[in-house]
Amino acid sequence: MPKPITRTMQRRAGALSLLLAVLFWMGTAAAAFRVADIRVEGLQRIAAGTVFSYLPVQINDLVVDDVTSDIIRSLYTTGFFDDVKVERDGNVLVIWVRERPAVARIDIVGNKSIKTDDLKEGLKEIGLAEGRVFNRSVLDRIEQELRRQYFAAGKYGMDVESTVSPLDRNRVAVRIEVTEGLTARLKQINIIGNEDFNEKRLLKLFKLGPTKWNSFYSKNDRYAKEKLAGDIEALRSFYLDRGYINFQVTSTQVTISPDKNDIYVTIGIDEGEVYQVSDIRLAGDPSIPVEQLFPLIEMQRGAVFSRKAASESAERISELLGNEGYAFANVNTVPEVDAENKTVAVTFFVDPGKRVYVRRVNMKGNTRTRDEVLRREMRQLETAWFSADRVTKSRERLKRLGFFEDVNIETPAVPGSPDLVDVDVTVKEKPSGNLLAGVGYSQSDGILFSTSVSQNNFLGTGKQVSFAFNTSGSDQLYRLAYTNPYYTVDGISRGFDLAYQTTDYDESIGADYSTDVGLAEVNFGLPISDTSRAGLGARYQYTHFFAGEYSELAKDFIAQNGNKFNDFFLTASYTKDSRDSAIFPTKGTLQSLYGEIAVPGSDLQFYRITYRGRQYIPLTQRFTFALRANFGYGAGYGDTTEMPFFSNFYAGGPGSVRGWKAYSLGPRETTEENDPVGGNMMLTGSVELFAPPPVGGKFEDTLRLGAFLDFGNVWWTEPSDLVAPTGFDLGDLRYSAGLSLAWLSPVGALSVSVAYPINAKDDDDEQVFQFSFGQNF
Repeated sequence: MPKPITRTMQRRAGALSLLLAVLFWMGTAAAAFRVADIRVEGLQRIAAGTVFSYLPVQINDLVVDDVTSDIIRSLYTTGFFDDVKVERDGNVLVIWVRERPAVARIDIVGNKSIKTDDLKEGLKEIGLAEGRVFNRSVLDRIEQELRRQYFAAGKYGMDVESTVSPLDRNRVAVRIEVTEGLTARLKQINIIGNEDFNEKRLLKLFKLGPTKWNSFYSKNDRYAKEKLAGDIEALRSFYLDRGYINFQVTSTQVTISPDKNDIYVTIGIDEGEVYQVSDIRLAGDPSIPVEQLFPLIEMQRGAVFSRKAASESAERISELLGNEGYAFANVNTVPEVDAENKTVAVTFFVDPGKRVYVRRVNMKGNTRTRDEVLRREMRQLETAWFSADRVTKSRERLKRLGFFEDVNIETPAVPGSPDLVDVDVTVKEKPSGNLLAGVGYSQSDGILFSTSVSQNNFLGTGKQVSFAFNTSGSDQLYRLAYTNPYYTVDGISRGFDLAYQTTDYDESIGADYSTDVGLAEVNFGLPISDTSRAGLGARYQYTHFFAGEYSELAKDFIAQNGNKFNDFFLTASYTKDSRDSAIFPTKGTLQSLYGEIAVPGSDLQFYRITYRGRQYIPLTQRFTFALRANFGYGAGYGDTTEMPFFSNFYAGGPGSVRGWKAYSLGPRETTEENDPVGGNMMLTGSVELFAPPPVGGKFEDTLRLGAFLDFGNVWWTEPSDLVAPTGFDLGDLRYSAGLSLAWLSPVGALSVSVAYPINAKDDDDEQVFQFSFGQNF
């Protein structure tokens, strides 16, 4: 039975409770206090205000144990301090700190592959820079990052060692010593598990490989994880495009030799078996007749399944739908695999979505150029359905104007209208006027002086106005030209050209005669497509011909025809230009055909036809294969027995057949001077492989190196006692091979070639080294 509680016991319990409460209050009062002031001790460089900004407590706040912990934690988090203590001096909160040292100097030695400035910039981004607080953990991270960068460059034998030296005023000097070592080279790649294709063929798919003669340029022997991943993906695509749908890469092993100079790669694969296409189906709601879609599928029943053919077929269907206004069309390829029969049934599921229309075409950024100049180039029109192809063509046409540094087109959806988009065209204008004055030199033309004033976008209308004055040792040219590219709303252009030119052929080709020519021309251009135009023109030309003392050919011509001529020409032309750039193109075609005839009633009656062709084929990302061909033919008619020889074609020199002096190939006068006279028929061409230099940098866009084979000559097809040889013979073609350099230097264009004439004749004027400066090339 429990003992009863007495009054005495109750009094004792009450006293004990009171004592505990007092002790609790005294302990609480001793640990907690209200802050009357805050004092920071130990600061050297860091301002007290900086510390106060990080404190979680202010004056008049109540400080307890958990607040003290927050103070220490907050100050440590700043990274400014090595040690933090919190004390109490009455009602004053005292914070003792020991600052971390500041970085006074950073020295990096031993680095050759990576520039010191680049390394310091990278260190600054990570958090280590002169003037900043030193943090040992940051230095450790920097060492790891340096190792990563050098490993990525193939320098697996590199080492890095950091030294921190204390200085006065709580500062340190950091020295990072790099031992780069040699770049590890890929010694061998092995593929195991391949049965249907030999290893040699598979390794041709790889960009990586053992060291070859051109590895200094291609860097194919520099191992990188990203490069290997790309090569493995190329290997996988190779098999999947040949029906091996179960192909797998089972293992990839990369090992490095003990001296860390050689790398070996072993790739294990499981080819699987070849699957064929059992059926091809279209599903969904194409919104376009299937008769138009099936021809876009380049797959056949019974053929080997190809992932590439399937994806490209889906892309073509999606592109067609996009051009028909279904901007958000989705085409999915769904293969149904029959493992037993080793076949695949391919279903193209088409979800066109809604047809999308263009609400507005908005122009932005054209502060000088009028809206109509941009709008007339647009192939995507308002209220028409959206076409990705027309948007792309619109951007290309705007860039070809030459008025803008950049053209950007966006097609945002109209809020609340899923079937409407806007076409926002944003351009960045560049100066379209030029005031040029220059001096140049060419081996063929001597010193060149040129001055021109041109405005390709006159008053923002898109019209072209220019005046030019050019002179050299052999030529003087004065020219005024005007062209309205949109004389009509359909894009028919109209232009006028006034020019006066004097030519001393004795200075240019060594022939003893000269001409003064004045002309006035009007021409029209008719657009045929986005890349081709036709032209028609009429020209009046006045020619004053001067015969020298030693040219029997010139004297004979004057005796038969006189020396002053008023001629009226009709001209026609066709041009197609699909190059990706007018300077240093890498793909596309340039073709031009030009014909002119002096109409009956002219003092001289003759015609000329010229063809110029260029084809650029990208072989790799850097190398471009170029083909060039030029052909010309002219003849007289009516009372003029042959084309005037001062209108002849010439060959030899830069831009023609390198390795021979300019204009020197072909027939010559049968006089003691043996002057070249050109011919009424011309054929030249070249095959050239060119690429930017391997040095990279700014020269990627301004310098091209090439290797070429040139051929060509001119012929005088009519019989003559004053010229030899005459007649046409392909055996007269001259050939040369050599190296070329073209540089868009800051002060002008420079073209250099070293050519070896392969089949030069005894009386040919050879010129192995040729250059031109200050002219276009």
